Amino acid sequence: MTEDLPPIPASTLPVAARAPGKCIVFGEHAVVHGAPELLFALDLETQVFVRPSETTRLNGDPHAGDTNPYFARALASLWPDGSPIDVRAVSRIPRAAGLGSSAAFAAALTAALGSATGGIDRPTLARRSFAVERGAQGVGSPGDTTAVVGGGFLALNGGPGTPLWTVEDGARTWEVRRVTDPGWNWVVAHSGIPRSTATAVRAVGERLSLPDGPALLARFREVAESGTRAVERADRADVARLLVENQELLRDVGVSHPRIEELLRAAAPAAEGAKLTGAGAGGSIVALPKDGKETELVRRLARAGGLPFVVRPSPDGARLLDPVSPG
Repeated sequence: MTEDLPPIPASTLPVAARAPGKCIVFGEHAVVHGAPELLFALDLETQVFVRPSETTRLNGDPHAGDTNPYFARALASLWPDGSPIDVRAVSRIPRAAGLGSSAAFAAALTAALGSATGGIDRPTLARRSFAVERGAQGVGSPGDTTAVVGGGFLALNGGPGTPLWTVEDGARTWEVRRVTDPGWNWVVAHSGIPRSTATAVRAVGERLSLPDGPALLARFREVAESGTRAVERADRADVARLLVENQELLRDVGVSHPRIEELLRAAAPAAEGAKLTGAGAGGSIVALPKDGKETELVRRLARAGGLPFVVRPSPDGARLLDPVSPG
């Protein structure tokens, strides 16, 4: 690792942690098949509060260890003594929206439990958070959990930038790099259509197994590599063009949705470029606003039925908070 990211220090319960959401700019789905991905931690966040308790609960539910796969996985792998804990999670990130709600929860909980069991460094936090999310979903790449742990702009699977760490899943190794934040505002908007990451990832895998799949994957790779270089040199026009091209590829692999297309049409007059972000088949879009058009873009997306947010990359990844009760 060549960047000095602070570790999560050791502490005792009660402990509180937070983690940002994420936004994929280029390369979702293709990253699962080894292509590059560019994403950033966005300044919507999840906070997790962990306290000793008589029974283990998540947001008051004593059965969450059986019904919530993320919570169950974290308890099994990260809380070895099994002592009962009360976990409260509060979030500004819409659920099942492609904006990293599960990754933020996994990383914040992993940070809190890691702190309570002796502290944890950033590469280990990224790997353990991915193990929790991958164990719950069964598919996917470490991009989401890496972004919410590392903060800022990050790239997977090559390209420009400073090397940070690698993440392995037994079959593949992903290299993570820091990419320079160009300092732009972005707008994300949830379509209101929930999506399943696992279902979409499997459907894209089937699509890429068809005869034209290798050519599609090669185009995904070219767009993500070019887009990452364009972000590094802060070339808005090139980034905007590549956002549109990436969306065309996502349509080709079948993960767009009529509501996503409505939001993209609504955004067009006030956006330089836009695309869906995340697994698709619902979820959210990300748009690069035209200069001075953030408010107009938000209004257009809201009138079209979306839930919009003006966002900036969060420079801080997962970290501890003062252990104050959420209420």
